[in-house]
Amino acid sequence: MIQTRKLCAAMAVLAAAFAGACGPQGLTPEGEQAAGRGAGGRFGGRDQIRIVGSSTVYPFSTKVAEQFGKTTQFPTPVVESTGTGGGFKLFCAGVGVDHPDVTNASRAIKESEVEACRANGIADAVEIPIGYDGIVIANARGGPAFELTRRHLFLALAREVPQGEAGKLVANPYSTWRDVDAALPAIEIEVLGPPPTSGTRDAFAELALEDGCKEFDWIEALEDGDEERYQAICHSVREDGAYVEAGENDNLIVQKVVANPEALGVFGFSFLDQNRDKIQGAPIDGVEPTFESIADGSYPVSRPIFFYLKRAHVGVIPGIPEFVAEFVSERAMGEDGYLGELGLIPLPEDELAAVRATAAGLGGG
Repeated sequence: MIQTRKLCAAMAVLAAAFAGACGPQGLTPEGEQAAGRGAGGRFGGRDQIRIVGSSTVYPFSTKVAEQFGKTTQFPTPVVESTGTGGGFKLFCAGVGVDHPDVTNASRAIKESEVEACRANGIADAVEIPIGYDGIVIANARGGPAFELTRRHLFLALAREVPQGEAGKLVANPYSTWRDVDAALPAIEIEVLGPPPTSGTRDAFAELALEDGCKEFDWIEALEDGDEERYQAICHSVREDGAYVEAGENDNLIVQKVVANPEALGVFGFSFLDQNRDKIQGAPIDGVEPTFESIADGSYPVSRPIFFYLKRAHVGVIPGIPEFVAEFVSERAMGEDGYLGELGLIPLPEDELAAVRATAAGLGGG
């Protein structure tokens, strides 16, 4: 299964990155002190789980936090939508009461973020995959119908595009979708999407723009010969107004798309699923963004989503194992779970069993 391979690769990167961590518990002596183990054994003044990170994962995390607060003796966790990159920055800043316990992520942690965590005494982060999500390109119902390819998206949104002989790039000259392809609507290119700190933006660049970019043979050849130039061509987004950075709040992007039927928005599938009466998703390479196409990997712009927690905070901030247990429970993540009602694409049974084993290993209950 395509999706399983993506998830296994992400988990392998994390395992390798944190392997050989400092000390028997994965904490440096400084980390032990910050966690409260070396000087008193407890965090002072916080009994509420603090969660930051991805706007895509935010609705799922918020729903679990609400259920957790209603059904246990623990306070309802505080969940903030900071974007994936912003979440990792906060999460990796240190161990202790002043730092979040959990960060949500719409992509796997980067090596640079692993190094930032290590530098601040966090050498034992636990990765919890929660499901899959598609990145959709959508516009208002009643607006023009789009049938897009990844090549279209690259040509419409890249800062520079190929023109003429191999190796030649020019500043993106396309002002309308019809300039990109005569079969597309004759309206100005206006795409509202997340900023560079967003995991959705990272994944969109990798899965949509880069794959469209690679349809040009000479650019694809750069991947092995000049990776820096390859990344610059395939991931750089134009800054002339055709792509509008609309913030980390996907609900706000949906509202702006509804208000402007000629604009397209980039956001997670769950936001399309919850607003189908107002917006329509464009097929990508002939595949509609649906629950089924994302689950089986046929929709080309899809990815696993996660949260990460600090093992050093387990047993110190109350309720972390119990919160994780609620998140991965059958009533939440199962086939008929309440997260499915919000648009979460569930993990296959074998992956879900592995995640539940990881959760059980945290203790609690």
